[in-house]
Amino acid sequence: MERQRNIVWHHSTVTKKGRQQLNGHKSCVLWFTGLSGSGKSTLANAVDHALYSQGYQSYVLDGDNIRHGLNRDLSFGADDRKENIRRIGEVAKLFVDSGQIVSTAFISPFQNDRELVRKMFEADEFIEIYVKCPIDICEDRDPKGLYHKARKGEIADFTGISSPYEAPCQPELMIETNKYSIDNSVGKILQYLRDKKIL
Repeated sequence: MERQRNIVWHHSTVTKKGRQQLNGHKSCVLWFTGLSGSGKSTLANAVDHALYSQGYQSYVLDGDNIRHGLNRDLSFGADDRKENIRRIGEVAKLFVDSGQIVSTAFISPFQNDRELVRKMFEADEFIEIYVKCPIDICEDRDPKGLYHKARKGEIADFTGISSPYEAPCQPELMIETNKYSIDNSVGKILQYLRDKKIL
């Protein structure tokens, strides 16, 4: 396209490494993926609060919140779901470039879409966290009443019911929220970040 041929990348004077040094830690994306009701948003926000409390620069990108603004024009059909994840990947990359630790809480049901996002980042910057929870427990929780609506046929293409969820093959971390407390799960993620010298 003509408009793409006339666009040239402008390099920032302040580098990502410089921002990381100023912040006192490396930057990365914590990509929380899992079924609706598995605890992605709860866990992402708990991790964010723990990082904030310890003086780290962090932020949360939540699926529902993003669809209120940036992605409000997208549906839940296959093509728009793919575009939803692509846009989030690009936004997350900006946060990583700014030297922050960004947590993304999105179902992101398809392995290929998650792998495409992973390729946007440098080695060790993309940390896939599989928030694993049996679907029957997710349905019991059903904090937004979505499973109930999906079972009644009121929501089409609902992950886990009428649309598939492809679990990560080799996530950096797997958190089973039906087995471990929030505090325990947060501790496991923070320890991973320490072990990888991100914190």
